[in-house]
Amino acid sequence: MLGREPTLTRADVAGAAGVPLEVAEDLWHHLGFPHADDTELAFTEADVEALKKTQELIRLGVLSEDRQAALVRTWGRSYARLAEWQTSLLAEVARERGGDEVEDLVALTAQVLPLVESLQDYVWRRHLVSAARRMLTVADSTAVPLAVGFLDIVGYTARSKRLSDKELVDWVEEFEDTCSDVVVEHGGRVIKYLGDGVFFTFEDVEAAARTALELVILGEDKENPFPHVRAGISYGDVVLRLGDVFGPTVNIAARLTTVARPSSVIVDENAAAALEDVDDLRVEKMRRTSVKGYSRLQAFRLRPGKAD
Repeated sequence: MLGREPTLTRADVAGAAGVPLEVAEDLWHHLGFPHADDTELAFTEADVEALKKTQELIRLGVLSEDRQAALVRTWGRSYARLAEWQTSLLAEVARERGGDEVEDLVALTAQVLPLVESLQDYVWRRHLVSAARRMLTVADSTAVPLAVGFLDIVGYTARSKRLSDKELVDWVEEFEDTCSDVVVEHGGRVIKYLGDGVFFTFEDVEAAARTALELVILGEDKENPFPHVRAGISYGDVVLRLGDVFGPTVNIAARLTTVARPSSVIVDENAAAALEDVDDLRVEKMRRTSVKGYSRLQAFRLRPGKAD
């Protein structure tokens, strides 16, 4: 999997790269790599090259001290999750072949990794283009107005207890796939999946509202395996950083989701005002509610169709 036989200790790698050992260890720690003993031959020449390239990014000012740890942690978390999923997939395919599982896994790895590596580079570059387009209009860490949505599965804990591990994984993956399809189709972006929920953003409030309503309706369809859900949407300034979104607008959307009834969409005042003149949507004012961090939060119930 590493592409070559490990022949170097961590001290060998740091020395060959001309980097202090403590700097290299700090980098590996942020990436989430397992700890290697002083004498363990756990590294290859690729690790040397990686350290050299990291030093070059620092020299260029890309990995400055104030952003180095956060950026490297983001890399580590993202690739760790991806690697876990890919390894599980390869192991499952190897088991299905019915032969020697270890031999089949090794053979699959040799065949598949070059293809996956190339595809990952392709996908990464396509996402770079999308991210660059967004960043052309706003700098990272600058507040921008966005519609923020959270969608939760209703009764997740109870249902998960009745499912086997594989059934639970399949169920959650199908939920995430459907959410991703609907969000992207309406022009939004999935920020992250939360196990029993999804966190998404839209530049357009109406598109966010229609996305949430569509997913709620899917959950009400008894012929559709999509689970019952509830959603909260807020609109306002957020801060963008390293692919994530922060700020009170995010907090409000999350709080609204906790007070939403099953199969309902709740929006805040800003979102309600933006949706007031949409012909086929209506917002209904609710009683003010107290949630964590907000003692009298004004919420509105979103429904399809205008009142008579």
